[in-house]
Amino acid sequence: MRFLCLHGMGTSGAIFSAQTSAFRSKLDPKKYAFDFVDAPHTSGPAWGVEAFFPPPNYTFWQSIDPGDIASAHEWLLSLINRQEEPYDAVLCFSQGCAVISSLILHHNNEHPETPLPFKAAVFICGGIPLAILSHMGLPVSSAAWEINDRTGYALHEKAGAAGAEISSMMAGKAGNKDHESSRRGLWDRTDNLIHNFPPSLSCNGTANGYNPHQLPPQDATNIYGLDITRIPECLRINIPTVHIYGIKDPRYTSSMQLAHFCAADKRRVFDHGGGHEVPRTTRVSKEIAEAVMWLETMI
Repeated sequence: MRFLCLHGMGTSGAIFSAQTSAFRSKLDPKKYAFDFVDAPHTSGPAWGVEAFFPPPNYTFWQSIDPGDIASAHEWLLSLINRQEEPYDAVLCFSQGCAVISSLILHHNNEHPETPLPFKAAVFICGGIPLAILSHMGLPVSSAAWEINDRTGYALHEKAGAAGAEISSMMAGKAGNKDHESSRRGLWDRTDNLIHNFPPSLSCNGTANGYNPHQLPPQDATNIYGLDITRIPECLRINIPTVHIYGIKDPRYTSSMQLAHFCAADKRRVFDHGGGHEVPRTTRVSKEIAEAVMWLETMI
């Protein structure tokens, strides 16, 4: 099973490879292949990245403008079409998820008679660009825009705090274990989250009555301001999907919107209990690897 892997904004293919190495080590390399690529534009580093990885860093677009997103689609399709062997699926994180979700939406609208250039997707801390929905004339409420802006700002604030903390620790020559503990502690500060957070949730993401393998009960007419029922089913994502997200992520709301945008009977979800990240704990790595193996059975 061959995956095309798309990183988050301000990182790179090499960084995404490192971020996913823990769960990929639990997959048979003879059965699963991962192709990590760099986005087309250079950019500044994402928070904390410069402390561990040298530049360059990349982004798929310079702004969340529909024209820039369309250019990212053209670049990606050109890359895929140049391959000697097709990709079976995509593995993406954050901005990479936005590229894929918007590409599928555009494809379903413009070329519904042709198959997608991949058969399945793994979304990690993903979302759908509201600008694309609005550009296509689909309804995006003012509440959805407000939540999008507030959660984006909250993540930016958290990123800035994390970058400063990691830089300080690096200056003090702290060990990697301390860096990991600092990052976990950062996401444990949940006062700026706008979504419901189980008060008894433990540090490993478990709580009585909370199932990380199920989406929380929500009204499809109001998934954090987005009315999924008003988006035609023919435009939604109908390939098998895996959704990995963290309840402590300020952008958790976007992950919920994306999950509800995908076919329920072809969807598998897992809340890793952390923030906007790919945790490398044994428990989470095992869960993600099992989800990837499940995805293979669906295509």
